[in-house]
Amino acid sequence: MSSARRAGSDLHPATHGFELAADAYERGRPDYPAAAIELLVDRLDLRPGRSVLDLAAGTGKLTRLLVASGAEVIAVEPIAEMRAKIDRARVLDGTAEAIPLPDASVDAVTVAQAFHWFRDEQALPEIHRVLRSGGGLALVWNVRDETDPLHAAASALIRPMERDVPRRHKRPWHEVLDASGLFTTSERATFEHEQLVDEDGFVERFMSISFVAAAPPDVRAHTEEELRSIARDAGEPLRLPYVTEIYLAFS
Repeated sequence: MSSARRAGSDLHPATHGFELAADAYERGRPDYPAAAIELLVDRLDLRPGRSVLDLAAGTGKLTRLLVASGAEVIAVEPIAEMRAKIDRARVLDGTAEAIPLPDASVDAVTVAQAFHWFRDEQALPEIHRVLRSGGGLALVWNVRDETDPLHAAASALIRPMERDVPRRHKRPWHEVLDASGLFTTSERATFEHEQLVDEDGFVERFMSISFVAAAPPDVRAHTEEELRSIARDAGEPLRLPYVTEIYLAFS
């Protein structure tokens, strides 16, 4: 096991929002397109007799989709309220900077919607430590299509609340992987994806964002009211387009 200390107390303050919004996260966040899962299963060689760690698994949105591969799926998540939503996998309390697994214990690691929260100078050596030789790492994000009027309106509403919160778009992740020296040159793949929601689903999609969920009650109430207004103006059903982005690298 790594000697790194348990880092849960060092999580970014904005992650407190996930404690408050686990239900909304599970209901409101999109799944991943079948083609993206097929790529992960193929490139990570997920099958019976193999194992995959879904790191910072959240409520298990990706975890559940990996189970069908037949591989052993282990989910590690530091936030108890999120962890309680995960099913059909072995679930452990832990962080990317202190993974509660032995050296060379898994064949692959996936990280969905979470790598931007990690301290990569600590997390990447930990991920490399638990991977067997030649094992694969996949970073996955559902990226909102900001050219879409619904996404654009919601993003304009919540952007002033963002401040210094870590965000996917703030780092060139392929360069982070390459610069670590621990993995081969990264590959990137993208898939178009659409989430169909009603008014409540639209609201929960954005109220489950960490810095929105962690905002003061009056700010949250105003934000919800404005989101409902956006949804009503558009009319149901509401179609939210995404690009699912995957970065792959191998140890």
